[in-house]
Amino acid sequence: MTYKILSSGSKGNAVILNDYILVDCGVPFKVLQPYYKDLKVVFLTHIHMDHFNLATINRLARERPTLRFACGEWLINDLIGCRVDKRNIDVLVMDCVNDYRAFSVEPFKTKHNIPNCGFKFDLKSEGMQQVFYATDLNTLEGIEANGYDIYMIEANYKEEEIANRIAEKKLNGEYAYEREVLKNHLSEEKALNWLYENMGSHSQYIFVHKHDDK
Repeated sequence: MTYKILSSGSKGNAVILNDYILVDCGVPFKVLQPYYKDLKVVFLTHIHMDHFNLATINRLARERPTLRFACGEWLINDLIGCRVDKRNIDVLVMDCVNDYRAFSVEPFKTKHNIPNCGFKFDLKSEGMQQVFYATDLNTLEGIEANGYDIYMIEANYKEEEIANRIAEKKLNGEYAYEREVLKNHLSEEKALNWLYENMGSHSQYIFVHKHDDK
């Protein structure tokens, strides 16, 4: 199994698995230029622009008219608004395995300030490889993914560091964007605790979607 993290964080998110699966599409088209011709399916989590770049999705739909887009029901109208053909939209059923022959995916809802989901991939080429992907969420409580090969998981901030930034901005009478971060994003401590409960001896993890200071 191969993966490429093209971008991660508030400036844009896009990950390619096995050269033909794109997870999140929050980057300019030029970032995808070297890869887009090999794509078969684009999996989308939510409408925030760092995960759902309207212009890029529109360009993909024009350049690759048979490319499939997979999402929760909350993104259907947004994809249609990007001129994606309805026949090319796969509406994923949460907590159910969706089979694509070469791989399968189980989406799950996550807690964010708008509808959002993560993905559990089973990539069947070259032996079964399982990939867990989750960003833009406050908690992983109630979600299990035992013994996956790779975990791509948000670790947006360290709790002590962000508490210090909030306290400093409060003292200076400044707006603390970090308060919203606490509500809508996962701390490194929460991520590690969840990983230790789910990882196997062969598992790897990659922290994504780090906090950008404002």
